[in-house]
Amino acid sequence: MKGAATRGQPRALAEVDSMILGRAPHAVLLVGPGSVGKTTLALDLAAGLLCCDPDPAARPCRVCRGCRQVASGNHPDLHRLAPEGPGGQIRIGKATDPEPGTVRHVIGELALLPVEGGARVVIVEAAHRLNEDAQNALLKMLEEPPAGVTIVLCADDEECLLPTVRSRCVRIRLGAVGGREIEGWLDELGVADAPRAARLARLADGRPGLALAYARSADAERLRGEIARGILDMLPASRHARLAVVRELIKSAAALSAALDDGSGDVAAVDEAAAPRGRGRGRKARTPAGAAAVESSEDVLDAPDEAAAPKLAAADRRAAAGKLVEIWASVARDLAVARAGGARQLREMALVDELRTIGPAVSAASIGAFLERLGDIDRQLDENVNPELALDVLALCWPHVEAGRGAGTAGPGTAGPGTAGPAAAGGPAGLRP
Repeated sequence: MKGAATRGQPRALAEVDSMILGRAPHAVLLVGPGSVGKTTLALDLAAGLLCCDPDPAARPCRVCRGCRQVASGNHPDLHRLAPEGPGGQIRIGKATDPEPGTVRHVIGELALLPVEGGARVVIVEAAHRLNEDAQNALLKMLEEPPAGVTIVLCADDEECLLPTVRSRCVRIRLGAVGGREIEGWLDELGVADAPRAARLARLADGRPGLALAYARSADAERLRGEIARGILDMLPASRHARLAVVRELIKSAAALSAALDDGSGDVAAVDEAAAPRGRGRGRKARTPAGAAAVESSEDVLDAPDEAAAPKLAAADRRAAAGKLVEIWASVARDLAVARAGGARQLREMALVDELRTIGPAVSAASIGAFLERLGDIDRQLDENVNPELALDVLALCWPHVEAGRGAGTAGPGTAGPGTAGPAAAGGPAGLRP
C-alpha cells in the first residue's frame, strides 16, 4: 500500500491491501497491544475502500475527495465508535432514537443507503470495551450485514469479545514495532530529532502511537522521568514514606495522562492509549485467571485515608493508576536488566547511572516476585478495585534497599524488609474487588 500511514506492520498491511484489491470481508478484527497502530490500519483500510481512484492498485491515493474526507473525519460513509462516559464503555444505546456514538445508532445509519453510493465502513475503536449488550446488538449486524459494509473491530484483547463475534471476523494480528522503525517514523514526521526519537522509541516499547504522543507533548517526557525517579527513590524509603510518595506519584501520573492526551492526534499511528481524552477511552477489560482474592494487611491499614487521595474523577484515577503501574513495570524491568549487566537494553535512559548502581543491590528473586505481584494488580485495576489501595500494596511490596547500598555491596537475597516474595507471604497478594 503506497499511501498507507501504518508503519512497521508489513504482514498486516499486505492483508489489508489484498482486501482493497479484491473483495473486502464484511467484518475484520484487528488485534494487538495498545498504541501499535490498529486504528491507523483501520483508517488505511477505510481510505482504500472509500478512495475514488479508478485503479484499485493505487488506493488509497490520499488526494481524491474520498481520501481527504476520511483524513478529516468527515466522510459520510465512515462511521466510528469509541468508548465514552465514566465507565469507558461502548454502549448499545436506547431502543428508540438511540444517541450518536452507540451501536444502535450506527445500525440505524447503515439501514439507509450509502451517501456516496459506494462502500461503507464502520470502525469500532477499543472494541474490547464493548459491553455484552452492545456486542449482542453488533452480532446481529455481523450475521446479516448490509451490502457493501465492512465492520472493523480494533481490540487490545480479543478474549473480551464474545466467541460468536470473533468467529464472524477475519482476524489480523499486529505486533510491537521495532525501535528503528519508530525512530525513522518520528523523524519523517518531523516531531523529534534523532537523539530524542531514539529515547522515545525506547520508552514506547514498540508502540509508535505512544512515541508520537510523547513527541508532541511539551511535558510528558519530563513527567514520566519524574515518576520513574520517584519510584526508584522509594527503594530505600520507609513504609510510611512510601505511602506518602505513591499518593504524589498518582497525581503526577494523572498529569502525564493529560499531557499525552494533549500530544495525541489522528495523523498516523496514534492508537488507543494515545487517543483524545474527550473520546472517553478506558483501560482494557480483562478478567484475571485464578487471581487470588486479597485481604488488606496491617501495612495497608496504616495507609493514608481516602480523603488524602487526589480529587480526580473515578475514571481518571483508574487511568492514572494504570499509567503509574506501566511505568513501575518499566523501572522494575530496568532494575533486572541492570543487575544482569545489560545497560544497553535499559529504557529509562535518564536513570542509567542510578540503575547500574542500585541494580546489583536488589535480588533477582525480589524483582521477579514484585513483577508477578504487579501483573496481578494491573489486571485487578480493570475491575472494581480502589486504585489508591492497589498502589499502596505495590509500594509496600517494592523491594527495599538500605540507603547508600550500591553495586557490589549486596549479595543475593538482600532486598530487606518490604521485599516481594516468600518472605512477604504475610502481606497482601492482591486486592478484593
